[in-house]
Amino acid sequence: MSRTKLYKKIFIVAVLGMIIHAMADTSFAALIKPLLDGSFIEQDKEFLSIIPILIIFIFIFRGLGSFMSNYGMAYVGRSIIRDIRKDMFDKIIKKSSQSYDQSITGKLVSKITFDAEQVAEAATKAITIIIKDGLTIVGLLALMFYYSFYLSIGLILLAPLIGLFLKIMSSKFRSISRDIQKSMGQLTNVVEESIIGHRVIKIFGGQEYETKNFHDVNTNNRSKNLRLIFIQSLSIPLMQLIIALFAAGIIYYVTSANYLDEISVGTFMSYLTAMIMLFAPIKRLSEVNVILQRGIAASESIFALLDSESEPDNEDNHDIIDEISISFKNINFKYETSKDLVLKNISFHIKQGETVALVGKSGSGKTSLLDLLPRLYKPVSGSIFFNNQDILKLDLGFLRKQISYVGQDFTLFNDTILNNIAYGELNKYEIIDVEDAAKKANAFNFINSLPNKFNTHVGQNGILLSGGQKQRIAIARAILKNAPILLLDEATSALDSESESLIQESLNKLAANKTSIVIAHRLSTIVNADHIIVVDNGEIIEQGTHNDLLNKSGAYFTLFNSQFKN
Repeated sequence: MSRTKLYKKIFIVAVLGMIIHAMADTSFAALIKPLLDGSFIEQDKEFLSIIPILIIFIFIFRGLGSFMSNYGMAYVGRSIIRDIRKDMFDKIIKKSSQSYDQSITGKLVSKITFDAEQVAEAATKAITIIIKDGLTIVGLLALMFYYSFYLSIGLILLAPLIGLFLKIMSSKFRSISRDIQKSMGQLTNVVEESIIGHRVIKIFGGQEYETKNFHDVNTNNRSKNLRLIFIQSLSIPLMQLIIALFAAGIIYYVTSANYLDEISVGTFMSYLTAMIMLFAPIKRLSEVNVILQRGIAASESIFALLDSESEPDNEDNHDIIDEISISFKNINFKYETSKDLVLKNISFHIKQGETVALVGKSGSGKTSLLDLLPRLYKPVSGSIFFNNQDILKLDLGFLRKQISYVGQDFTLFNDTILNNIAYGELNKYEIIDVEDAAKKANAFNFINSLPNKFNTHVGQNGILLSGGQKQRIAIARAILKNAPILLLDEATSALDSESESLIQESLNKLAANKTSIVIAHRLSTIVNADHIIVVDNGEIIEQGTHNDLLNKSGAYFTLFNSQFKN
């Protein structure tokens, strides 16, 4: 059975429970008339003895209906939210890198947590109240009209006034709810940044600044919520006052006129009981407007995310590539948040099995160039080819399977060392393969010295390991993948000289039969590269072998000599 069909069936059961609950409440009010007229006034002892049994049955059915409606709606609501959260996470995980650059992490987290909860409350509590209390009100009103159409006619005149009042309040509630969502996103972001950047905050004395920043955002969130509560607290009593004035008018009219001669005591008390019983569901319905408007505002935010574009892909193109050569042709690139080009007219070719090194000052565009190959970003103009195939026309998953990567900002997940090395699709490997990759990355000895060895948890982003240990695990991950293309972005930057020399030998062996692009901080590690490209301000200013570039006495010569002098 599909989930949708299951949800529909449970929803129908829940609505059936609401109908039973509403009928039970109406039956209790209707029971007052025969109780007074037939039992107490006419002294019908036989009927009087049945009353307690009827009351018990009414409340048994009321309780059953309440359980069916509450649990059924909760099941459907929470299940829908689970599915929405899954869809949201799938969308976030497939967003382009450009989208991540423009998104605030805290706001994305707030969408999945806070916004989803608002929709959950609207999908469970609000809908339950609307249907169950709505049916109860309909049942009680029907009873009141049945007993006295004349007295109840005023309710028809009252309905437009209540409708206008609710319309005004709805727009205010929704507007404030949007502001609360934004403030929750800001609050989450400040907390997240403070936790992630705690070292920088401590060392640079940022505690006072961050505390003030959090206080401002927290106070803003408080004021938004208080504003919502103020309007809610004012609107509910006003709604109840309107209804109470109507009820008081009915009672005054009945008791001051000769109307009592026209109806029995039982009829009047049953009518009065039904009118009093209207207060509770009407109160809940007036309160539900806040929940509903919060849910609507949150759903707008959620569906804006779900409707956003994912990374472009060509899922049908899985062409097999036996040998991989790479060509960059007239590449121009800029970030969406920037006006200026980061890369300008970049062209070069890498043959199968060659190693090309990118060198240059920080901020010259080397990492941006590397990010174009796995299609983390798309060039403004120009093309990148695998053999003669434009990478934009290849299946994205297939393309990225051809690439291993170790960056300067190495990422470890809050999991075991084993699962970090054998991450993602690599989890199909045997432990012996993981151990072999760790040995080649010079990580095996330190891993084996840990109490839990490969089952040691590394903490969030590897916080429990040193920088060098984290980088060696990242290198082991790339070794295990054994993809035909290898991207190294300062892959040994966190290692000391001794560890770097040990790993450099492993990296050289790893790159032997691969097409490699290397960004190196230490130029001594790329002297044997087949081709060296010098990048400055997004442009290629020199290229050639190590010896060729030294003989030119140009930019590479200056960079190389400055490092060795230091």
